[in-house]
Amino acid sequence: MQKTRKHLELLAPARNTDFGIEAINHGADAVYIGGPAFGARAKAPNTLDDIARLVKHARRFHAEIFVALNTIFHDNELEAARKLTHQLYEIGVDALIVQDMGLLELDLPPIQLHASTQTDIRTVEKAAFLDQVGFSQIVLARELDLRTVKQISDATTCNLEYFIHGALCVAFSGQCYISHAHTGRSANRGECSQECRLPFTLEDQKGRIIGKDKHFLSMKDNDQSVNLRALIDAGVSSFKIEGRYKDLPYVKNATAHYRQLLDEILLDRPELAKSSHGNCTYTFSPQPEKTFNRSATDYFANGRQADIGAFDTPKFSGELLGKVTKVGKDFIEVETPTQLHNGDGVCFFDVHKELVGLRINTVDGKKLYPNEMPADIRNNTIVYRNRDHAFMRLLEKESAQRKIAVEIIFAETQNGFALSMTDEAGFCATVSCETEKQVADNVDKAETSLRENLSKLGNTDFVATEIHLQTTQPWFVPASTINALRREAVEQLQLTRELGYQRPLRLTATEPPAIYPEDTLSYLANVYNQKARAFYEKHGVTMIAKAYEANEELGEVPVMITKHCLRFSHGLCPKEAKGVIGVQGTVTAEPMTLINGNDRFTLKFDCKPCEMHVMGKIRKPVIQIGPPQTVTFHAKRL
Repeated sequence: MQKTRKHLELLAPARNTDFGIEAINHGADAVYIGGPAFGARAKAPNTLDDIARLVKHARRFHAEIFVALNTIFHDNELEAARKLTHQLYEIGVDALIVQDMGLLELDLPPIQLHASTQTDIRTVEKAAFLDQVGFSQIVLARELDLRTVKQISDATTCNLEYFIHGALCVAFSGQCYISHAHTGRSANRGECSQECRLPFTLEDQKGRIIGKDKHFLSMKDNDQSVNLRALIDAGVSSFKIEGRYKDLPYVKNATAHYRQLLDEILLDRPELAKSSHGNCTYTFSPQPEKTFNRSATDYFANGRQADIGAFDTPKFSGELLGKVTKVGKDFIEVETPTQLHNGDGVCFFDVHKELVGLRINTVDGKKLYPNEMPADIRNNTIVYRNRDHAFMRLLEKESAQRKIAVEIIFAETQNGFALSMTDEAGFCATVSCETEKQVADNVDKAETSLRENLSKLGNTDFVATEIHLQTTQPWFVPASTINALRREAVEQLQLTRELGYQRPLRLTATEPPAIYPEDTLSYLANVYNQKARAFYEKHGVTMIAKAYEANEELGEVPVMITKHCLRFSHGLCPKEAKGVIGVQGTVTAEPMTLINGNDRFTLKFDCKPCEMHVMGKIRKPVIQIGPPQTVTFHAKRL
């Protein structure tokens, strides 16, 4: 199947409109944001008015705005969801990010649809199906390797979106139910309790402890910086940064980092182009390791690797500084080659293996004077910096400018002068004035002054990269005349660009309806309403179980399915040790157990697809004798 992907899209997250504006200013081609309801990040909602303001800013650079509508819906929520899609379309939103297939059975506006990563796209067959039912862009599972991405690209015509940076869910997205099972807070409903970040003890099948108080389900953060060219060659066109809960410095830093990397590729590959307009300049050098991360991994992009877990802590420990060489009454001395600053944040692991942070009030050579001396720091303690105060100060200020390149032509007319501006995308505006022409007394000075006045685009969205003078002879043109022409040309060009923006069109589903790759769906398909059931029936599915959230799967089932394998990470993978017999016999994929307090999770290993299943069942609330309406859960809440 032949297809062309010439435009690359850098897609950045936004907790709110102000974050989204800064993401665009720092180079994002598109921004995804939560709406007033039904987003998979329930704590990051935004009003329609706020999103409209973001859309208005994005239009200046022909950037796009996607709204996440990626929860599963109760039947009684479908009408509200339908109305919201029309409201979002009316304020100019470019696309909706969708998980629930029931939405496709509603009367939707002609807005583009993107398949959320929650739809669990990790096979060629699933991707091809979503391509055929009208999705313009599909968000691939984070676990996919480059070979599988290429296979999906060859089998589809839609745009492929791939996570390149940020937090990694340990489970296949949309296939994690542990939060709902224990707390009633469903990840598919936007309320994940992040139990995967808790500490656990790991036991083997004989009850022997393999590891104690480790965060065995906590992953390092995603970083595909070195794989961007390979991802492009595999067919990816949208490069997604995770982080709708992240702070503004993270958004600025990560967006600028990948903008620069993609721009380098665009310079080398003229057959490619970015999907919005304008070039960015920064007051800082992007360094993604300076803002929140759990160290870095490229996950499964290049196949399975052992070192993908952030087992020591799910928090941001930062950059390694060195070891403590002396502990004074009110200072610690650290041997480090790193230049530290007053106000830096440093941290260390205490005797309980907990990450302890402290703020440094004063730096005096190797001596660090914290705001409060920690109780159990000692010589040889390894210290990290998780806040570079000087770097963060740069990001707290205005840290980027985005400008659209324009070519300016100043031409002589019969009765005066004309000024034309043509931007990098080919949009053009021409204005003219009638005025008496005066021959310049000083030719060089007149031309220099004319060029300087023409280039004064100031706080507009434009920057002059070329200025051409088309006159029969040097004229003296008053600055007031040039300024008036320039202002009018800018206004006309902005209007032309606004009128020339075309929202992406929604794709039409194929007819007859595509057949779903399976005829039977378990709870893993997340079918939560009658419209979703009707969708799958229309596409050939005959047996459809209800979603886990319907509370009908009360027996022990996988409450988390993950590519992460604790047998592999501990050197106990049967495939890796095939044929090897040790003192305890041949290595086999026997179950393990994860323990947190009174909670015990059996780990089962499906070696054929290389998956680990965390087994569990819905925990019913325990009603205690006491005040009315008091309900307590055994599960630990975050």
